[in-house]
Amino acid sequence: MAEHRKFRVGMVGGGGPANFFGAPHRTAILMDNTAELTAGALRSNPQGSLEEAKRLFFTRGYPDYQTMMREEAALPTDQRMDYVTIVTPNDSHYPIAKAALEAGFPVLCEKPLTITLNESLDLVRLTKEKKLPFIVAYTYTGLPMVMLAREIVRNGDIGEVRKVEAWYPQGWLANRLEETGAQQAVWRVDPHKAGASGCGGDIGTHAYEFVRFVAGLTAVQVCARLKTFVENRALDDDFTVLARLNNGAVATIGASQITIGALNDNGFRVIGTKGRVEWNMTDHLCLYVYKPGAPVSVYRLGGGESDLPASLAGYVRLPGGHPEGFHEALANLHRTIQLQIRHARGEEAPAPFPHPDVVDGAAGMAFIEAAVASSSQNGAWTDVAAVE
Repeated sequence: MAEHRKFRVGMVGGGGPANFFGAPHRTAILMDNTAELTAGALRSNPQGSLEEAKRLFFTRGYPDYQTMMREEAALPTDQRMDYVTIVTPNDSHYPIAKAALEAGFPVLCEKPLTITLNESLDLVRLTKEKKLPFIVAYTYTGLPMVMLAREIVRNGDIGEVRKVEAWYPQGWLANRLEETGAQQAVWRVDPHKAGASGCGGDIGTHAYEFVRFVAGLTAVQVCARLKTFVENRALDDDFTVLARLNNGAVATIGASQITIGALNDNGFRVIGTKGRVEWNMTDHLCLYVYKPGAPVSVYRLGGGESDLPASLAGYVRLPGGHPEGFHEALANLHRTIQLQIRHARGEEAPAPFPHPDVVDGAAGMAFIEAAVASSSQNGAWTDVAAVE
């Protein structure tokens, strides 16, 4: 068996003080000593991009992503990057991801996948055509207790799923923060940058992904109410959806950016015929399983290897009493795409966990577009486009 080498990772976006997601991804990429930062087109300003790559110790800096894809693809296979991480605002995900796939590079892209369903469907088509790994960074699916919840539900331990409740409240946009020039706020409330839904696209997609990732179900119809509470804001800052799921179950999916005092208080309940599983970010090291007439079962991260299925081996790094959180979850998504690449190359490697892929990203966009359409019709039941 050939000796494994470090992955060479490229990044588009993520430079400058206003970009939040670049630094966590760089930390995640380096966490397990399995990868290095190789190629970077880190800012929209060409000179700034080159300077930022030098400052952050990327091997090669590029003025823009087009140059990066072209020149990296022209390098010998033992020098070019192995995959691309995209951490730009929503509106540029599609052209960057498309350029990466066309150049032959696997992709790990921040969510939402694109700003329209048609763009997402084109990436699904191209990913399948090129037969390349593609992970969408629904970060919380990388948390071990969320992964464990998926295993419990998919194994039938709580029976047939009847209902899913998923939520994600924040409070940081309860007033017009965008007027202060805060860049993280400015682009998120701009329809040209964020897409048709602000709150829904930004965090409602996270809540919906719990329905797909944990319960293994998808919305077929939605009744939605998108609301803009802050005066003169162009996009919704509150997002409420009732969904009919493909097995006949129902889901409530709520997200808010005007819930004062809430931070990232997201979570879910999956309710079945034999019990329920429950998890939330404020207690993210624990997963609760309820069965009729029985004491509550609590799985605790670090509570013992016997508590976790073999599918989670390699995705937990620390012994009990040492919290693993956001950076480790991102690192798990990078671990998954790296394992997928090894398998695609015919290398021996552990089986990758099935974290959200390009189809899941496109399904999130189908959900958002149906919710926007439903809300514009006073909550009329609206079909959700199927994505395969």
